[in-house]
Amino acid sequence: MVTRVSYTVEVKMKAIEMRLAGIPVKEDLEQLNIRNKTQVET
Repeated sequence: MVTRVSYTVEVKMKAIEMRLAGIPVKEDLEQLNIRNKTQVET
């Protein structure tokens, strides 16, 4: 069974800022410890 992971507002905002700055999704995932790239792309 897959467990659902919730991220804090701070992590979400940082991911948005990084994407707007043009930082690649892969780097976002590594720096913010996010499991799935779809969570950042969405």
